[in-house]
Amino acid sequence: MILKGFEDLQGFLKKPRNIVIVGHRNPDGDAMGATLALYHYLKKKGHLPTVVVPNEYPDFLHWLPGSENTYRFNWQNSQSQKAINNSEIIFLLDFNALHRVGTDMQSTLEKYPNDFAMIDHHQQPDDVKYMYSDVSICSTCQMVYQFIDLNNDLHLIDKDIATCLYTGIMTDTGSFRYRSTTSKTHRIIADLIEKGAENDKIHNNVYDSNSYGRLLLLGQALSNLQIFPEYNTAFITLTEAEKSKFNYEKGDTEGVVNYALSLKGIVFAAIFIEDKEQNIIKISFRSKGHFSVNQFSRNHFNGGGHDNAAGGRFEGTMNQTIEAFKELLPKYKNDLNTSYEA
Repeated sequence: MILKGFEDLQGFLKKPRNIVIVGHRNPDGDAMGATLALYHYLKKKGHLPTVVVPNEYPDFLHWLPGSENTYRFNWQNSQSQKAINNSEIIFLLDFNALHRVGTDMQSTLEKYPNDFAMIDHHQQPDDVKYMYSDVSICSTCQMVYQFIDLNNDLHLIDKDIATCLYTGIMTDTGSFRYRSTTSKTHRIIADLIEKGAENDKIHNNVYDSNSYGRLLLLGQALSNLQIFPEYNTAFITLTEAEKSKFNYEKGDTEGVVNYALSLKGIVFAAIFIEDKEQNIIKISFRSKGHFSVNQFSRNHFNGGGHDNAAGGRFEGTMNQTIEAFKELLPKYKNDLNTSYEA
């Protein structure tokens, strides 16, 4: 764990401040839950916070309390720039390096004259003035809960904050099934339920709000599944044409990679998604056991994340991406065959 400049940050926040809270590009449940929970908490402390995210996030997260006040940098640029220029500090949540916000927003943040405060659980964080980093914690939302606790403010957690935090922890732990989910995580979840988080409604809002097109896209993805049993590996592909065919919307591929990982005997899974807007193949990796997809992605696919969940990218065609991936598997055969201990 890294806890840097915490007492100085506490001192800085003793009087009301204009604050911007930033999540990473393509925000997920943990990013939105963490940014909005911190937004509500800082408001209760008398500050003037604004949440700015690089781009749109999935529709199944729009119900989160405070979502209606969030700015998207890419299409609410003037409002976002104004908030950033007027802020006295920027909180960076659920990402470890400025490039994670995308090129346009990165260039704006790199010119920012004031200080950053980072709360994040990804490996190898950039150095900023104030930092709370812990790669052993399952989600940034759990870290925000613990940040509030470090300030002796757990009594300020209301239903809105509890709902946001529960959502982020639930989504980043695969509904509490990943190895990073600890007994402390469950104790925090119990406290959030006591403080007003309605676990059944949160689950329904996130997981039971599929569009017809999303289910058909899932069917297409599963029909594209390829398995390599000699490497305990499986992967899924989705092209732009397939996404368009089923009226793809942001968030429709969330969690699809886990279907590949759910196969018996599979310890390493990937999904390759064509992204014409960025002219890349977007990649999500998942693993079981000791095989680090964070290191695999850093070494080969310009990405990173956690040991068992990471992202990456490849600048080439879908076929080139698949061939590059397949060529790597023999080098990791021993690691993959010994990764998971049942």
